[in-house]
Amino acid sequence: MIWATILTLSALMSNAVAQSGVDLDKPMLGGGGRIGPGAMLRFGCSQVVIERLDPLVNPAMKPSTHMHQVVGGNAFNASMPYSDIFPLTTCNTCHFLEDSSNYWTANLYFKARNGSYKRVPQIANQFNDGDNAGITLYYTSGAANVTTAFKPGFRMYTGDAMRRTSENLGAQMQQYYRCFTSPNFGGSPYPPGADPKLDTDYLPNQACAGGIRSNIIFPICWDGKNLDSPNHSDHVAHPIGGPSLFSQVNGTCPTTHPVKIPQLMFEIMWDTTAFNNKDDWPEDGSQPFLLSTGDSTGYGQHADYVFGWKDSSLQTAMDNGCYLRNCTQLTEQPPKIKNLCQVPDTVRENVDGWMTALPGTGV
Repeated sequence: MIWATILTLSALMSNAVAQSGVDLDKPMLGGGGRIGPGAMLRFGCSQVVIERLDPLVNPAMKPSTHMHQVVGGNAFNASMPYSDIFPLTTCNTCHFLEDSSNYWTANLYFKARNGSYKRVPQIANQFNDGDNAGITLYYTSGAANVTTAFKPGFRMYTGDAMRRTSENLGAQMQQYYRCFTSPNFGGSPYPPGADPKLDTDYLPNQACAGGIRSNIIFPICWDGKNLDSPNHSDHVAHPIGGPSLFSQVNGTCPTTHPVKIPQLMFEIMWDTTAFNNKDDWPEDGSQPFLLSTGDSTGYGQHADYVFGWKDSSLQTAMDNGCYLRNCTQLTEQPPKIKNLCQVPDTVRENVDGWMTALPGTGV
């Protein structure tokens, strides 16, 4: 099963397959696209808003401390209740109608030689043609009936916005950046996190002709009791020995967090191609990109999640071997529909123009 997953993902992520017309909505391995007894949903959620709100870390604060890109349901707001989110939404930007969760990450900015800043745009990810920027989501379960889907009111946070040094986890790092060395997702045949040269836990220090991809993994172990915790992280944990490799999704959960939950991974594509002119980079040649927190290392990448799936639909998908976007138990919606779902920008500040400082950071 593990090698089938690795080889299949490797093919999916390669430029050669990208140009060969692979259709993620058609089974690839027979049996409805199922990989053995497990499941791996991979689907895109278009951008629902870009603004400085964070109902998880900075609830009710308007504006919050730094800028985010948000995807998912239109219930997103400065504060979000611990009740079931799905009934509060009238639309969502995700590929599946049943998913009105909210997902958000820090934005990426370019700092020009003259000291001014501009937001690096997100673009539709590989195989998500038609999406309005956004985030690609992976939900993975190693086998049927071994993971417990999140409950209404569940939320969590991964990463550390204040980290500026490597965790030194090697291949088991929970975040990584892919520098695409040629256009159209080219330059690497490896699945996320598996390229020994082009996947790093820090922002790439060279110009990337095809842009930069960012992945971040959430823990797969839950204490089985708490839907949240004061730091939004203590109720979940990585397996003993560190984060579970994306291509395997295995490991033993600690006794404090005995319940396995689906592995959630975010994947974001940053179109850095307009900023690849070295004459615009700092005079010392250092890389010019930084997260919206002011972090120029990239080690501070982090992600937030508020669960909002309808009823037991996610549990059903995990237990029935749903693969990529092949899932007869879920209802698909095309980009032209999901892209219509938006959340009003309530903070109303500069999002796309050149600016003298990053919003909220003072940098």
